[in-house]
Amino acid sequence: MIAISPITLEGRGIRLEPLSLEHEPGLGAAAADGALWELWYTSVPAPGETAAYIDTALAGQAAGHMLPWAVRDLASGEIVGTTRYHDIVPAIERVEIGWTWYAARCQRTHVNTTCKLLLLAHAFESLGCAVVGLRTDTFNVRSQRAIEALGATREGVLRHHQARRDGTVRDSVMFSILASEWREVKRHLELRLSRGDHGLG
Repeated sequence: MIAISPITLEGRGIRLEPLSLEHEPGLGAAAADGALWELWYTSVPAPGETAAYIDTALAGQAAGHMLPWAVRDLASGEIVGTTRYHDIVPAIERVEIGWTWYAARCQRTHVNTTCKLLLLAHAFESLGCAVVGLRTDTFNVRSQRAIEALGATREGVLRHHQARRDGTVRDSVMFSILASEWREVKRHLELRLSRGDHGLG
């Protein structure tokens, strides 16, 4: 059984900091870069909703099924997005990575690739996870391509699966990476970063 607790992860100029209300101003500014809340199929908080967004994430952490981070770009010192483990099931050594978004200026840069490398390495190498899942809205084609580019396996679609912010219900595309696949996935991600190939979102 895995045991999950808040931890700071850092590498390649990116730091994942345990999310707190102190990150509210930075997270609000990151969301404003590109007005990301206008994408109805994402979870990005609209102006004035950031504190509630953080509170919900921290409530999930207290309940044991989420572990959220703020993403800091060490070069600028700015918060540029957020990500988290969610649907954590310690008994079967499973976590999912999601609720991920970045300021528009950081999309299709090294940021997402680095964050996924840090999160996957922690899950498989430190926590001892057997599997890491990822999911996205069926309409979020860009996210699906980014997840596939990680080396994750597409498992299928869960229909009428999850409520969106606007009250509609989405179909979720499910992906996963097994512990036995991690070595190759890690090598793939490290190679992409070394080559400056930033096509992961």
